[in-house]
Amino acid sequence: MEKRTFSIVLAAGEGTRMKSKRPKVLHQVCGYPIIEYVVRAASEVSDDLPVVVVGHRAEEVKQYLGERVRYAYQAQQLGTGHAVMMAQPLLKEVEGYVVVLAGDAPLIRGCTLQRMVQHAVQGGYGAVVLSAVVDDPTGYGRIVRNDDGDLERIVEHRDATEEQRQIKEINSSIYCFDAQLLFSSLERLNNRNSQGEYYLTDVIEIMKCQGIKVGVLVAQDADEVLGINTRAQLAEVDRKMRLRINRSHMDRGVTIIDPEHTYIGPDVVIGFDTVVYPGNVLEGSTIIGEDCVLYPNNRIVNSVIGNGVQLQASVVLDSRIGDKTTVGPYAYLRPGSVIGNSVRIGDFVEIKNSTIGDGTKISHLTYVGDAEVGNDVNLGCGVVFVNYDGVKKHRTVVEDKAFIGCNVNLVAPVRVGQEAYIAAGSTITEDVPGKALAIARERQVNKEGWVERWRQKTQDMQSRS
Repeated sequence: MEKRTFSIVLAAGEGTRMKSKRPKVLHQVCGYPIIEYVVRAASEVSDDLPVVVVGHRAEEVKQYLGERVRYAYQAQQLGTGHAVMMAQPLLKEVEGYVVVLAGDAPLIRGCTLQRMVQHAVQGGYGAVVLSAVVDDPTGYGRIVRNDDGDLERIVEHRDATEEQRQIKEINSSIYCFDAQLLFSSLERLNNRNSQGEYYLTDVIEIMKCQGIKVGVLVAQDADEVLGINTRAQLAEVDRKMRLRINRSHMDRGVTIIDPEHTYIGPDVVIGFDTVVYPGNVLEGSTIIGEDCVLYPNNRIVNSVIGNGVQLQASVVLDSRIGDKTTVGPYAYLRPGSVIGNSVRIGDFVEIKNSTIGDGTKISHLTYVGDAEVGNDVNLGCGVVFVNYDGVKKHRTVVEDKAFIGCNVNLVAPVRVGQEAYIAAGSTITEDVPGKALAIARERQVNKEGWVERWRQKTQDMQSRS
């Protein structure tokens, strides 16, 4: 029978060097908490829900992860070996392999964890240590191999000889264990050390003393093993993740002008031949179509953008944009906006919870809220959809081919009929029939000589005082 694989994510630490009220694993890398990436990688290799060991501010971590994982609680952080002990009751009856990984190493890939398991199976190892070869191994435990290329021992930097310190292969603190060998070794683990903690590396030593083979697998990308303990390391890992994501899009046919200054989340999808300029921030489950041009400094969150769309210096939140539409600069599409094909959304236009039909033009300085705007409508400069009466929101309907002049207020609820015209400066409070002209403003009155009379009156009042 094929053995199953399980996973344990260690996420109980306080992360004091981050100097933060927030748990370390909830700090973000490319728009998602650190723990998100680790849990995703663990899920790729695990035949059951990963076990996450929580401790410091556990409820916050549990609130974020929800029911995607199982939880073990480490009330006192007494070392990595102790953390695995806390997870043992959830896994003590299992047969197969257990992958143990740190919750603060978001660059780890699921395929790397799968390779570890395969290496353990093929080599008949009781455990496999993931290693990495780095230019500067200072501070890391060194991997010392035997003549067969398997693990001889892990030597901490402070205990290493000068010769051992020249070794550039380091321990990643990511392991794959035969489950029953792991749990039997944990029973022999002790905390007789200067820190009074239970170390998972001691489990490796216990296995070695029992004659159990321990293998080593070198990570193909040394960045995968990078952990985060400080804000500076958070920024560096964020940069590496960003470049990894951007490189994957470029490999799939997207032009990214400056990958160092383009910010794309891991779940964003971008079509062929789209061009992304610097300063763009693409987040969440955003989908960008083909042949789009994202000029500098857009922020797009959880939105769907059609093909051939051009956006410039605008914000798009939880919205949809059809094909061949242009947006910006400085437009703001708030949640619930659905924009049709070949629409023009110009500068300083704000749209909220509204549907805009195909071919409609909203060129500048206009607010559209809680509205249904038809096809081929023209909204002039300074149009305001007055949707809130102080208590409730109301909807406005503008039918196809209507023409709304500049500085018009449409006071909802109101309907403007097909091909209707509304004169500039009007405040519309009643429905406008189709093909009608609505004028809602006072007749202009010019009072000749008024300025001189006003000045004389003002001077007389000043002289009397």
